[in-house]
Amino acid sequence: MTEYDGFRVERDESRGVVTITFDNPAKMNRVPLAARGQLALLFAEMAEDDAVRFVVLTGAGENFTAGGDIAAFMDATPEHLSRLAWNVAAPERFPKPVVARLQGYCLGVGLELALACDFRIAADDVQLGLPEVGLGMIPGSGGTQRLARLVGLGRAKDVVMRRRRIDAQDALAWGLVSEVVARDGLDAAVDRVLTELADLSPLALRVAKRVLNHVYDAPLSVGLELEGFAYGLLRSTQDFREGVEAFGEKRPPKFEGR
Repeated sequence: MTEYDGFRVERDESRGVVTITFDNPAKMNRVPLAARGQLALLFAEMAEDDAVRFVVLTGAGENFTAGGDIAAFMDATPEHLSRLAWNVAAPERFPKPVVARLQGYCLGVGLELALACDFRIAADDVQLGLPEVGLGMIPGSGGTQRLARLVGLGRAKDVVMRRRRIDAQDALAWGLVSEVVARDGLDAAVDRVLTELADLSPLALRVAKRVLNHVYDAPLSVGLELEGFAYGLLRSTQDFREGVEAFGEKRPPKFEGR
């Protein structure tokens, strides 16, 4: 079994779910610098593994993660640091659904990783934030860009430049998280999302993610063109045919991912 820096990987073969857990509760699950590159490689490997349908990103104990290993930044070259955003974008590049299970602190690179996921399910005690300016730096792994696109420039400046913490209710109101539940209901909420997704066409989910990710900040004409092309492409698949036939026969579809 491969060992990773600061996180562990568990596989539920029966459901096709891989759970990645940041696992250093004594340090509030801070993410070592090496872990970012390891995560990028892991997501690339899983993208080619047909047995993997979904990924859940979570943290051990009370927190998702309080951020990165700050001291390690001084040992990294400027070139290395300039590539961190590419590594942290691995969940976004991954063609299959990724669910972030958030509780407690979700700060710094923790929020940047969560923003690169498709769904963010949060406990009601979650605290989101990007505190980097207090250390003489800025969020450098996609935080400024994804946050501004999701919540607007004004709110993003409030969070980044004033180090504002976002609680669960504001996160829900701003669209930063999909759902907020009590801490003891977090596992059930994540399982519910996975169950809903498992009933859908793997092909349609992959195409939908690709279209949404690639055109959400593109001109409308470009988005419509890509959407139409993707829709026409799916018409040639067995899953498309099965969905249409099941609808006509008033029965649940049985998708095979082809």
